[in-house]
Amino acid sequence: MTVQGWILILVFTGILLALTRPVGMWLHALYEGRRTPLHVALGPVERGFYALSGIDPDEQQSWRRYAVHMLLFNAVLMLLTYAVLRLQGVLPFNPQGLAAPSEHLSFNTAVSFTTNTNWQSYAGESTMSNLSQMLALTIHNFLSAATGIALAFALFRGFARRQSKTIGNFWADVTRVTLYLLLPLCIVYAIFLIASGVPQTLAATADVSTLEGVKQTLALGPVASQEAIKMLGTNGGGFFNVNSAHPYENPTALTNLVQMLSIFVIGFGLTWCFGKAVGNTRQGWAILAAMVILFLAGTTVAYWAESAGNPVLHQLGVPGANMEGKEVRFGAAASALFAVVTTAASCGAVNAMHDSFTALGGLVPIFNMQLGEVVVGGVGAGIYGSLLFAILAVFVAGLMVGRTPEYVGKKIEAREVKLSVLAIAVLPLIILGFTAISSVLPAGLALPLNKGPHGFSEILYTFTSAVANNGSAFAGVSANTPYYNGMIGVAMWIGRFFIIVPMLAIAGSLAAKKYTPAGAGSFPTTGGLWVGLLVGIILILGGLTFLPGLALGPIADHLAMIRGQLF
Repeated sequence: MTVQGWILILVFTGILLALTRPVGMWLHALYEGRRTPLHVALGPVERGFYALSGIDPDEQQSWRRYAVHMLLFNAVLMLLTYAVLRLQGVLPFNPQGLAAPSEHLSFNTAVSFTTNTNWQSYAGESTMSNLSQMLALTIHNFLSAATGIALAFALFRGFARRQSKTIGNFWADVTRVTLYLLLPLCIVYAIFLIASGVPQTLAATADVSTLEGVKQTLALGPVASQEAIKMLGTNGGGFFNVNSAHPYENPTALTNLVQMLSIFVIGFGLTWCFGKAVGNTRQGWAILAAMVILFLAGTTVAYWAESAGNPVLHQLGVPGANMEGKEVRFGAAASALFAVVTTAASCGAVNAMHDSFTALGGLVPIFNMQLGEVVVGGVGAGIYGSLLFAILAVFVAGLMVGRTPEYVGKKIEAREVKLSVLAIAVLPLIILGFTAISSVLPAGLALPLNKGPHGFSEILYTFTSAVANNGSAFAGVSANTPYYNGMIGVAMWIGRFFIIVPMLAIAGSLAAKKYTPAGAGSFPTTGGLWVGLLVGIILILGGLTFLPGLALGPIADHLAMIRGQLF
């Protein structure tokens, strides 16, 4: 561990905290449907979309109608993506003449990008045409991210509204987020990436000669535009196989820092937006404080583990930090920080191979995802996941003081608690269930590259990443098979929508309640005690469930490593 590494971590955190309020203010304007400076240029586009589609943006929807429209929208997009991929061989903008992906790979990819997971069982530069990258995949990067933010807005309204039967308009929320937030930011972001050396072209390849005189053919394509929304929308699907470790996706230390910032910035802003929506920004800062504590704790463990290196290699005369699977231009600190950031959010982009991390260094990304990716989480998904834990935390606090639980002016009753438990229970049920199945079936055991605890970690990571809608991989499971493509596809769909529907039901239930002012017996939900309780509930309910699985995988792997045994 070095001073420079800690400076990077602290500067990164400080920049995000400085951006939280301004980003939150912009999000709150979209949440309320107010005019922004961009309405002068983009307002006609928004109104034209409503006119062509027959949508009334002022029409309010109940939680059931909001959920149905959201599910239908995503189902149609998934089918569109599947069709484009299966027809890739006969569609234009395919300069390499790439054939269509198989049925099971097309299914997996369509579900993956629809659910904001962006799991990739393929190498992008040798599998997907430019049209597939731009139309089938990048469009999902925008719309799945916009869907997540829209869902967060719906839950905010559940807390903020009083005796209301509605939680907003799904179509208006998605349109405004896409048009006034994601699209403008990505245009600026893509220009920055192009200036930094990231390609943006419809050309297929370029022939170059290395300094040693070796001739190589390098894949090209519309990389910068996909890279921008990939990071900002916490999507994570790379244009190239090695993702943000590729110099065409992430060429410099500056682009690396900006990419990490862009993964977190909307998630940070949404906490402030929530506080403003419920009339008390301290509520948002309290949620953010819990997130930052968990994030810094994970970063410390991962950075320490990677800086300490592998004792087995040290005994062989290879001292220093663990640099296996890492880019020299980033080093151990930036690689460890990126790994924690991308798994604390539901991004899944990687600038180093997590399968090559030390056992404890690899445990942190797994654990981040198993917490439900609420440390900051995906755009929208992180804050509504945190609020589900907040409902359970205030319920526990209510039991402690012997009073009816209340949170931001709403009584938390049996219905909200049951729905929160239902949503949170999805992760352990599917992650552990699918991992167990794949650990005993021949089709599941045939594809991990390692045996023993590390091989089990590879399987556990795969389904943790899928259900948590993260999309990163240990890179140790050859997943492009009918078994894994099918199982991972189902896991991704359940992990996304089986949490969203109970969450929307909670939003509808809360919106119908009266406002209850805080009294002398109310549990305070803005101070240090509340932050500590929330962190504890997240760790206990979100983390301890997975302790046996972690013990069989990365913890056993670590114990074997310090005994001098490698698998």
